[in-house]
Amino acid sequence: MDRYPSTVASTSRESALTTNKVLRNTYLLLGATLAFSAVTAGLSMALNVPHFGLFTLLVYFGLLFAVHKTQNSGWGLVWTFALTGFMGLTLGPILNAYLTALPNGGQIVTTALGTTAVAFLGLSAYAVKSGRDFSFMGGFLAIGAIGAFVLGIVAILFNLSTLSLVVSGMFLIVSGGFMLYQTSQIVRGGETNYILATITLYVSIYNMFLSLLHLLGAASGDD
Repeated sequence: MDRYPSTVASTSRESALTTNKVLRNTYLLLGATLAFSAVTAGLSMALNVPHFGLFTLLVYFGLLFAVHKTQNSGWGLVWTFALTGFMGLTLGPILNAYLTALPNGGQIVTTALGTTAVAFLGLSAYAVKSGRDFSFMGGFLAIGAIGAFVLGIVAILFNLSTLSLVVSGMFLIVSGGFMLYQTSQIVRGGETNYILATITLYVSIYNMFLSLLHLLGAASGDD
C-alpha cells in the first residue's frame, strides 16, 4: 500500500537533484565563460582591435548555431567558449571608445558593470527563492527580442540616435526578463541543458551591460 507514495517521493528527490545539478553546472559554466570573456576583452583592448560592425552578427549567429547543434556533446562546451570568447573580443573596441572619448568613461563602464552584476544576482536569487513560474514570459520576451533586434538594425543603418536609445531600453528590459525566465526554467525543470541555459544567461548579461553603457553614456551628455 505504501509503494505509490514511496515512488512519488523518490521521483521528487531525483527531480530536485537533477534541477540542482543543472543550476550548479549552469552557474559554474557561466562564471567560467564570463571570466574568459573578460580575458578576451582585455586582450582586444590592449591590441586596439577595431570595431567588428555588422560582422559581429554573422559570427555570433554562426557560433550560436554550432552551440545548438552540439548542445549534448563535449563540442557544445568548445563552441560555448568560442562564442563567449568572441563576444568578449567585440567588447574591447566598445570599452576603449568609452574610456577614451568620454571624460567620465571609466565611471560609466564601472557603473554599467556593477549595475549589471547586481541586477543579475538579484533577479536570479528572486527566481530561485520564490520558485515562481515565469514561463508565461517566454513568448513576450521572444517577440521583444526580435523587435529590438530589427529596430536596432534600422537605427544603425539610418544612424537614428533616438531610436538606438529606445532599442537599448528595450534590450535592458528584455535582458532582465530573460534572466528571470531562464532561471525559473531551470528551477522548475523546464530547462535541463546547462549549456543552453548558460548561453541564454550570458547573452542577457552581455546585452544588459551594453544597453546600460549606451544609456549612461547618453545621460552623461557626451554620447
